[in-house]
Amino acid sequence: MIYIEEHKDLFSVDTKKYSVAHCISSDCKMGAGIAKPINKKFKLGGLENLPEDDREHPTCIYHRGVYNLITKKKYSGKPTYATLRVALVVMRNHAIANNITHIAMPKIGAGLDKLNWGMVRAIIQELFEDTNLEILVCRK
Repeated sequence: MIYIEEHKDLFSVDTKKYSVAHCISSDCKMGAGIAKPINKKFKLGGLENLPEDDREHPTCIYHRGVYNLITKKKYSGKPTYATLRVALVVMRNHAIANNITHIAMPKIGAGLDKLNWGMVRAIIQELFEDTNLEILVCRK
C-alpha cells in the first residue's frame, strides 16, 4: 500500500485515476457534510432505491466510481470503529477483485461522524498494508 495524506481538495482529484470513498447511512440520505457535494458531483441518486438488503450496514456499495461506505443505519446516527472496519474490508476486497488501484477519500468518519482520525488512520493502514492500492487522504 501507498498511503498519502495531504492538504488537497478532494474534488480536485483526477477521477479517471482515483475512485472516491466516503461514509453514508443505509437510508442513503446525503444531505450534510462531504456526502452532499459528493452526491451532487457524482450524481449518486438512486442508491436509496436499491433493495434494503443491499444497503444493510455495515457494507460498501460501489456506484459511479464512488465507494459509499455504509457505516450507520440512519443519517442522524453515528458509526462505530467496528462498522467502519467492516465497510472498509468490503471496499478493499472489491477494489482488489476489480483491479482498482487508487482510492481518494476525506478523513472518513472524523467529521460529522466524530470518530478519532488517528484511530481511523490506523485501521486504514492495517487493512490495506498488504495491498497494491494507493490511498490518498485529502484534508483541507
